[in-house]
Amino acid sequence: MKAIAIDDYGAQPALHDLPVPEPGEGELLVRVRASSVNGFDVAVAGGYLKGMMEHHFPVVLGKDFAGTVEAAGPGAGPLEVGDTVLGVVMKPVLGDGAFGEYVTALAAYAARVPDGLDLAVAGALGLAGTAALNAIDAIGPQPGETVLVSGATGGVGAFAVQLAAARGAQVIATAQPGADEAYIRGLGAHDTVDYTVDIPAAVAALRPDGIHAVVHLAGDGLELADLLVAGGRFASTLGLGGDQLEGRAVQATSVMALPGTQALERLAAEVLAGRLTVPIQQAYPLVEVPRALADFAAGTRGKLAISVA
Repeated sequence: MKAIAIDDYGAQPALHDLPVPEPGEGELLVRVRASSVNGFDVAVAGGYLKGMMEHHFPVVLGKDFAGTVEAAGPGAGPLEVGDTVLGVVMKPVLGDGAFGEYVTALAAYAARVPDGLDLAVAGALGLAGTAALNAIDAIGPQPGETVLVSGATGGVGAFAVQLAAARGAQVIATAQPGADEAYIRGLGAHDTVDYTVDIPAAVAALRPDGIHAVVHLAGDGLELADLLVAGGRFASTLGLGGDQLEGRAVQATSVMALPGTQALERLAAEVLAGRLTVPIQQAYPLVEVPRALADFAAGTRGKLAISVA
């Protein structure tokens, strides 16, 4: 099979011809049709996870996938050969990835693609979508409350803005004036602040009495936490939790994406209901994954999709 992989830590991602993998216990073999770029992929390609996760080279990059089940290992559950699925590659060892024609993935991190959901959209939904969903669940925004999403223009931020707005929150999002601001307001943000200036001062000018919740995807989390009212909620994908925010009268949660079947089904339902849009800025064929990774690292709005078919 054709796949984009690295042969060593920090090596340049390149097209490889590799054997089709075989599904193990609880795994599916999926013929991949669509995927997308995430920050995790850039980190692996850059060698930044050396010593943090075991690598089995060549390491095929790519976390998100959508495609068709070709085979199922023992204990793979209700998903069957022929099912169209979306999911995320979640394994303790780096080796298998979705930037290839086939991938083996645990069925616990996959779900059927419902009728009406485009595969390109499904392939860009999993990791960033569940990170945003887990963050919004953690802060539990109520109608009328103010939520700050810092890092709003990326994939996770774009989902978080929409999910918070769908719950009736007044969303303040970080975005530069111009195209970024228009884009993020189109996703449901009520106000924006320029992340190249003093974010706390700009937010305080909009809400002098404080805000109710923060989704921390970028920026100085400690400064952002100081904007919260007493009892406010703080969710961070950058590792800030209760220990770091000790002494503040806030509820803090360090969030990691948990793309289990139920979460994936929830996200797919939100898309079909029209409450969630998957903002794909650009799509690339498999052979252009190296360029997509470079474009992602340079900064993008929303998601960069990969077409494998």
